[in-house]
Amino acid sequence: MTPSTADHTPHAQMSVEEFEQLARTSPETVTLELINGKLEVKPVPDGDHDEIIMWVAMQCMQQQPKLRLYRERGLRIGGYRNGRARPDGTLARAGRFAGDGEWSSPDHILMTVEVTSHNHDTDNRDRTEKRDGYAAAGIPVYLLIDRDHDSLVVYSEPEKGRYRQRTTYGYGDTVPLPGPVDITLESEELKNYSRCPLTAPPPPAAS
Repeated sequence: MTPSTADHTPHAQMSVEEFEQLARTSPETVTLELINGKLEVKPVPDGDHDEIIMWVAMQCMQQQPKLRLYRERGLRIGGYRNGRARPDGTLARAGRFAGDGEWSSPDHILMTVEVTSHNHDTDNRDRTEKRDGYAAAGIPVYLLIDRDHDSLVVYSEPEKGRYRQRTTYGYGDTVPLPGPVDITLESEELKNYSRCPLTAPPPPAAS
C-alpha cells in the first residue's frame, strides 16, 4: 500500500525510515519535514515570504559571490542527524550539493534561514524545534525572520545542541551575520513586508 499524508497526522512520532518513504510518495504540493521525531507539514509560502527570501539571497550573492542561498534543500538535522528539514534558505558555497540525493548532511553549510508563516505551529516549529535541530547539527548560523514581530533573530555559536548567542534586530536595522557567513544585511526593505502599521510603507498617492 502506498503511504499518503492521510496515514500520518502532523506531530505523529515516526522513524526516519518511515518518514523518508512517506516523503518520497507524497504529492508535489505537500512539503514534509521530520522535526524532533514529529511529522510536520511545511506551510505553502505566500508572496511576502518569497520576496523576503529573495531579498536575503540577493544580499548574500552581492557580498559573497561564491555563495548560494538554496531554497528548501533537504537536510539531515538534529542529534545524530535523525531529523529531516527543508529550510526556507540554506547558505553554502556554490556546488556544495552536487551529487547529493534528496537529503544532504549539514557539513560545510554556513547558515539556515527561516521566515515565519502566519499559522499556529510557527512558535514551536521555527522559533524552537528547528532552531534546536540546526544547532544540534552544528550549523554555525541560524537566521530567523519573524514576521509576527517584525524582527530578525540571529543565532550563532552552536554548542551541545543549543546556540550560545542570540541577537535580535528590528526591520530597518543593519544586521551583521557572524562568521563564517560574514555578511551584513541592510534590512530597510523588510518594512515593505511589515504587518505593523508603524513600519509599513505609506499608501500610494491618489492619482
